Formats: sequence, C-alpha cells, structure tokens
Amino acid sequence: MEVVIVPDAVAGGELIAETIAALLSRKPGALLGVATGSTPLPVYEALAAKAASGAVDVSRARICQLDEYVGLPAGHPESYRSVVLREVVRPLGLGEDAFMGPDGAAGDIAAACAEYDRALAEAGGVDLQLLGIGTDGHIGFNEPCSSLASRTRIKTLTRQTRQDNARFFDSPEEVPHHVITQGIGTILEARHLVLLATGEAKAEAVALAVEGPLAAVVPASALQLHPHATVVVDEAAASGLKLADYFRDTYAAKPQWQGI
Repeated sequence: MEVVIVPDAVAGGELIAETIAALLSRKPGALLGVATGSTPLPVYEALAAKAASGAVDVSRARICQLDEYVGLPAGHPESYRSVVLREVVRPLGLGEDAFMGPDGAAGDIAAACAEYDRALAEAGGVDLQLLGIGTDGHIGFNEPCSSLASRTRIKTLTRQTRQDNARFFDSPEEVPHHVITQGIGTILEARHLVLLATGEAKAEAVALAVEGPLAAVVPASALQLHPHATVVVDEAAASGLKLADYFRDTYAAKPQWQGI
C-alpha cells in the first residue's frame, strides 16, 4: 500500500485525475470504478477539465458504479445512478451506454447483485476503482464486520452512515436503509485501488485502515491485501498517521515515471 499526503483536496483530485489520464492513454477503453459523495468531486472536476482541454481522450472510457440504494427508482435525483450520470458521465461527454451499475429497483435484489458481479467480469474487470472511506472505516457500503471475501450483495446501513448521508436528502427519514454494494472481495479484484480521504473527520479511519491490523471491523483495512493500492490523503486526514513523515519521504523519493 502506498500513502500519498497532499496539501488539500484540490491537489488530491488533480493527482488522481492525472493517474486516470495516464491510464486512459495506455488503455483508452479502461473501465473506471467511481464513488459518490462529496470527497471525489475534485477528481471528477479535474478529469472533466482535462477532457475539455484535450489533455486526455475519454471518448472510449467506461464508467461503473460502486454501490446503489435499494428502493429508489433509477430516475430519483439521489439514486447513485443519477448522481454518477450527473457528476461523472455527462461532464466527461459520455453517453449512458458507457455506464454500468446494479439495479437497486429490481424485483429480485439477490439476482441483481449476482448479475452485476458477472457484468463486471464480462467487461474485463475494473482497471481503476476510486474509493472513499466512511468515518467508521467502511468502503463502498461494506459496513464494519463485513466479510473480507464478500461479493456484491445487499447491505443494511448503520445509523451513522444514514446520518452521514442525510445531507443529500430533504430529511434523514428519506435515506434508504438498504443498499447494493460491491463486496470487499469484488473491490479487491480491481487492478488499481485508489482511496481518497480528506478532512480531520476521516483521520481516525485512515489511520486504522493504513496502520492498524487487517480486521473486518475496519473494512478499508482490506486494502492492505491488494498488490496495487494507493491511499491519497490531505494533511487533515493524515493527522492520525504515526508514519506520516515516512510516507512523505518515500513519495518524495519515488521516481516520477512510476506514478502512483
């Protein structure tokens, strides 16, 4: 696992956008896994700016969803399908045919979960998966004590996660109790995992995920198992890291051609 400490969220967004641009230059049809929420917005804004300027050709890129609320219709403005189309797909000038995600409104949710896992495999697998981290250490919607071998499935959200997401709805009661999420085992199949965390509120979760033991109670600690995992944090989110100076030194000394 590589930890990169950046000055702020904008710098983190630019670094990850550069990494995605480099991937697309090598593999124009790469499958990019995206996360929702406010944290990754600087990444999407920086990537859209690069696409608009002609610095990167995104015309053949494919976008896939990490998770989805259960019970919200696809057209609901806070369904993650709507959010990804609004914040990622359309700003990049892509059509809906470039997008894939699980069906949270399906009559048979278990079948929809299994079908999404199959679809990801048939698409050749995820080349780069962008992740956020919850204050309780969750990735995707794999809440604490999720199996580290789990596949895409339905999960019940914790009270804390529903409270954290209430800001996107008119009232906390409107936040669904259930989601479809890629499992930790599914996430670990992506070729490159990039976790972005910003703000002091994420500092404890980041420290436990990076420096703590591998444990299901901190789902993000599963990144320790991955051969190419990158954790990008701003100074505030890095404030709980005991090895912060080491991470700064190793990144400063890294050959530029390696990227992240």
